[in-house]
Amino acid sequence: MLPPGVLRFDTPPARLRAVAFLEGVSYLVLLLVAMPLKYLAGEPLAVRIAGSLHGALFVALMLLLLQALRSRARPLPWTARLAFASLLPFGTFFFERDLRAADEAWRAAAGPLPAEEPAR
Repeated sequence: MLPPGVLRFDTPPARLRAVAFLEGVSYLVLLLVAMPLKYLAGEPLAVRIAGSLHGALFVALMLLLLQALRSRARPLPWTARLAFASLLPFGTFFFERDLRAADEAWRAAAGPLPAEEPAR
């Protein structure tokens, strides 16, 4: 089951949280599904697809971390720890609580988001 609100993209901390979660999931899919398919079932296409997706999410995570660092939303040691954690299986999941708290703090400081107009 997904943590509540993990796949929201409406605030900068929410984007970082969502991409960190997706990057962690894609890493596990690459290691636990695609690699066995390649080496045990002879299906290298699985690694090409999962690896490409994981690579894109990893680059997106690094760009979002750089954005958080440059906007002074996060200090360098925290950013470095999350960057290092993204290299380890399950690593980004250990930051879920910090990322959720950052998103909640952003929402509290920004006030309520404007509601979308209903489609006519």
